[in-house]
Amino acid sequence: MNTRRDLDEDLIRQLARLLKENDLTEIEIEQDDRRVRIVRAPAPVEPVRVAPAAPQPAQQPAAAPAPPAPAGPHPGTVTSPMVGTAYRARDPQADPFVRIGDVVAEGQTVLIIEAMKVMNDIPAPRAGKVTRILVEDGQPVEYGEPLMIIE
Repeated sequence: MNTRRDLDEDLIRQLARLLKENDLTEIEIEQDDRRVRIVRAPAPVEPVRVAPAAPQPAQQPAAAPAPPAPAGPHPGTVTSPMVGTAYRARDPQADPFVRIGDVVAEGQTVLIIEAMKVMNDIPAPRAGKVTRILVEDGQPVEYGEPLMIIE
């Protein structure tokens, strides 16, 4: 015979499974006289080391400070092969090549970098799931700068 406690435990297990399968950090449901909220910490991401940027000329305004760079490269880090401007889509009205949570194939275009008026496709170096996108659309990038992480 199923008791209310058994039903509650089954519901919690199902919700926890949904959190994990959909890479969510929180889920909440309310049904009849019950309300259940489950929260989990996001999976830790291995830190990525960023090379220091070259000094800027005095005429240019100072860029906003970047978040602190984690220490140690992640094996799924996609880095910039050149200096240029990163774009997440072919044009401003198009959908981005990838979003967080997308599964990509090795060689699939994940970003483009414009350098000297030439658009360069940036392919996924490996197949996997995009877990972090570290650049904004239209952001200047340096050689070796981490662009995204594919797990």
